[in-house]
Amino acid sequence: MTGQTHRPHLTFGGDQKGGASTPYAQYVHLTELHALQQPRSAEPAEYTFIVATQVMELLFDLLHREWTAARAALREDDLTAARDALRRGLHAQDVLVASWDLLAAMTPAEFNAFRPVLGEASGFQSSAFLRLEFLLGNKSERLLTMYQDSPAEYDELFTELRTPSLYDEALAVLARRGLEIPAAPAAARRDHDDAVEAAWRAVYTDPALADLARLGEALLDTAERVTRWRQRHYSAVKRTMGGKPGTGGSSGLSWLKHSADQDVFPELWSVRNEL
Repeated sequence: MTGQTHRPHLTFGGDQKGGASTPYAQYVHLTELHALQQPRSAEPAEYTFIVATQVMELLFDLLHREWTAARAALREDDLTAARDALRRGLHAQDVLVASWDLLAAMTPAEFNAFRPVLGEASGFQSSAFLRLEFLLGNKSERLLTMYQDSPAEYDELFTELRTPSLYDEALAVLARRGLEIPAAPAAARRDHDDAVEAAWRAVYTDPALADLARLGEALLDTAERVTRWRQRHYSAVKRTMGGKPGTGGSSGLSWLKHSADQDVFPELWSVRNEL
């Protein structure tokens, strides 16, 4: 019979593993997930802080998967697969930027009510976040000091430090297509390079290199969202705690402002002055 309404199943065959009430709860590990929010103070805003932070950590991991896939595709000169992975990553980045809305309205009084229980904890210490920074090419071996007592995290980050970044692999594609790209160590390409800018100028002005121009735009979409996330972080901290030092020992607001002002993939921005 057409138009018949089917009601969802309300009973399920077999035992639900781990005491899960439904197959859905079992699949997404709901019991474990909802047990991870454990505030240390009586301030209600701390629960929001924990949830927002945990959401960001999950999105960092998702984004790492997409950027790693894009990097691998570039290594194989598969620009379509690389752009597809970057496109999927854009959605994760948009949610990351929007996740600051959970914290942006937190008042100084609310944050100060639970800040003491954070101790020296800081998002700056997130190995998942640092892994993304390394993948983008913003590498610093000095930061690995934080993970000397965590061999698994240290080894993973050290490997990322020594592996060509997403941008390195994009520039390697340009080099294989005959454009002049200066060699650089895997941990060294962070600042603007005139020769790299010249290569991108050639890409954007030669119709025969249109596929590389589309790659450049996909990378710039990614870079722009990184900047949005940094700027949103800066404004949320400025509103919540002003210019006080960060919990992790950083200079707080001034450090975040410096980070927000740094262009990701700088030549893709500067080349626009010449187009």
